[in-house]
Amino acid sequence: MKPRTLPVLGSTMSFTDAGSGPLVLFLHGNPTSSYLWRNIAPAVAAHGYRTIAVDLIGMGASGASNRGYRLVDHLAHLETFLDALAVNELTLVGHDWGGVLALALARSRPDQVRGVSILEAHIHPIDSWSDLPRPDQEMFSRLRAEGSGEQTVLEENIFVEVVLPSGIVRSLSREDHDRYRAPFQDPASRAPILQWVREIPIAGNPSDVAHVIRENLDVFRDPALPTLLIHGTPGALIGPAEIAWCSAHGQSMTFAAVGAGTHFLPEDRPSEIVTALASWLTAVS
Repeated sequence: MKPRTLPVLGSTMSFTDAGSGPLVLFLHGNPTSSYLWRNIAPAVAAHGYRTIAVDLIGMGASGASNRGYRLVDHLAHLETFLDALAVNELTLVGHDWGGVLALALARSRPDQVRGVSILEAHIHPIDSWSDLPRPDQEMFSRLRAEGSGEQTVLEENIFVEVVLPSGIVRSLSREDHDRYRAPFQDPASRAPILQWVREIPIAGNPSDVAHVIRENLDVFRDPALPTLLIHGTPGALIGPAEIAWCSAHGQSMTFAAVGAGTHFLPEDRPSEIVTALASWLTAVS
């Protein structure tokens, strides 16, 4: 996988580039980087595709943002990044917030995007704080509050040190953990992580993010756009209720159960994800 960078909106975005053929763009979420796709993108490329795994702005090896790290800022950087790549067609694969970004890009670029696959992404906003388990209510209330969020996420680095390994079934090796730690060596560098936590739409806040996620549902309802939902058991963001909704409303949707896993499925089920993607991409391409 060849590392590359492109200038984007006064900064730079880093990505890995492998293979040749129809383009498949991999988008990560919080608090990871393109390293999440290291066991997936090259294997998909071997099936006859060009695979690009990009670091979101302010994350991985990408530069800092001059605009901020809200969802709208990430979308602006990705739109410019795609324009700089000058590709005519692509398929999107997104995990966590990368899935939200992938669905939004599919809506903004209907003539370019040939299909979208998501894993463990926000499909619906969280309508009420009471919809969250009590421990999650307490945790996210603390993380979203001024002062305590900065202490917990920026100073203590809880998302990289605790949330990441706890969302993986297997034991994350020290080498792999250090690769995820590398971009976030000081509190200032962790600003994107904290902002992503505060972007989670709970009880209508932030309203613009809730709007984007609701609008993203149109992608699943589009009979002309193939979608693939990759899910694990028991999952975290994607569980039985979300799978049932997609089964009822998805118009051109394929489902792939990849086995035991919670949130960071690319760490636990890379070979199963490659198999699911390769089969689905054959039909999409």
